[in-house]
Amino acid sequence: MVGGRPLGRRFGWLWAAYAVSAFGTRLAFDAFALIAILVLHAGPTEVSALAAAGLAVGAAVAVPLGPWVEFRRKRPVMIAMDLTRCAALLSVPAAYAVGLLTFVQLLVVSVVVGAADIAFNAASGAYLKALVRPEDLVVANGRFESTNWTATVLGPPVGTAAMGLFGPVTTVVADAVSYLLSAAGIRAIGGGEPRPVRAGGPGARLRPGDLLEGWRFVLGHPVLRPLFFNTVLVSGLIMATSPLLAVLMLGDLGFAPWQYGLAFGLPCLGGILGSRLARPLVARFGRHRVMLTAGTLRSCWSLGLAFVRPGTAGLVLVVAVEFGLIACMGVFTPVFAAYRLDRTPTDRVARTLSAWSVTGKVTIAALTGLWGLLAAAVGPRTAIAVAGVLMLFTPVLLPRHDLVPQQDPERDPARSRT
Repeated sequence: MVGGRPLGRRFGWLWAAYAVSAFGTRLAFDAFALIAILVLHAGPTEVSALAAAGLAVGAAVAVPLGPWVEFRRKRPVMIAMDLTRCAALLSVPAAYAVGLLTFVQLLVVSVVVGAADIAFNAASGAYLKALVRPEDLVVANGRFESTNWTATVLGPPVGTAAMGLFGPVTTVVADAVSYLLSAAGIRAIGGGEPRPVRAGGPGARLRPGDLLEGWRFVLGHPVLRPLFFNTVLVSGLIMATSPLLAVLMLGDLGFAPWQYGLAFGLPCLGGILGSRLARPLVARFGRHRVMLTAGTLRSCWSLGLAFVRPGTAGLVLVVAVEFGLIACMGVFTPVFAAYRLDRTPTDRVARTLSAWSVTGKVTIAALTGLWGLLAAAVGPRTAIAVAGVLMLFTPVLLPRHDLVPQQDPERDPARSRT
């Protein structure tokens, strides 16, 4: 309910589909990195290369998918991407069962899943904008964000425990099944969906210029442009250090897999708290001010991960740092996502979200590869510290003023009563 108004049965099915795939994904938290370390005995450079190459090639494959998704019905695209991810992931336990699992296969599956992720997210963002009212976008995205962090609280410790009890590919199977259930949930949404019509008519072909339309729109927008650079860089720096922290904690510092999972599951309670606070904060202070404040605060935490030590004290430090970071992200992300959808024309949503995702994944890939090389030269701890220092400068990329005059629906009493 939003101010006494339900978001509807169709949103409920979309939310349920999101929830089941989110839980599956979080059960398999860092599954490929852990399989590479524990099964294939990969080092930090190889683990970083796996994450970087999979993201980069997957993003390159996904470049034409934004325009392709834009002019197609979104539900069939989402179902197809779920089934694609399911099939790709199931190939990993199949190869492991017969002793044929290789580093190359993990890389190929990463590419396929990465490209399908981009197409799915572009389609689901466009579908969500058409499904709920503009004034409900913060609430809808807040529910997704809360679900994501709830899944992250439960998923990593359960997943790493399952890997310890039933084998290293157990959570990959669970993730694959979750995509199958997600596809079933999206199909159950039902209802009609008109086919988008592009300029030139239904038979018009994809033009080379269409591939860049999402980037042209974002880079020409006075508010979305700084948000674009900020979110891409912050995500890149956070994700670039993730495999290094895994190597540091599981290797150098001797933490058990369940402790590693707990260190990143428990702090996600902060994400649940933050996502619950997002709408009341927006109602009181407005979207732009909340984005600016939460976006600034989330940059202050990552440096603390460079000081982790063995034992209980080190584990507590990781939990505290991650809790602060994730709580700020829990506030920022749903507000930012609603803000971005609200300021993107309907006929550009899929291309804009696709361009944003492609750039984000390429940036993560480049920074992950670079930080893997840095860690090989100076050690994981120093590489993590460098990323933390750079994070402190990212707030300068946030837009200081909302340059696009628009009534904020969360602060418009007339719209809130409709």
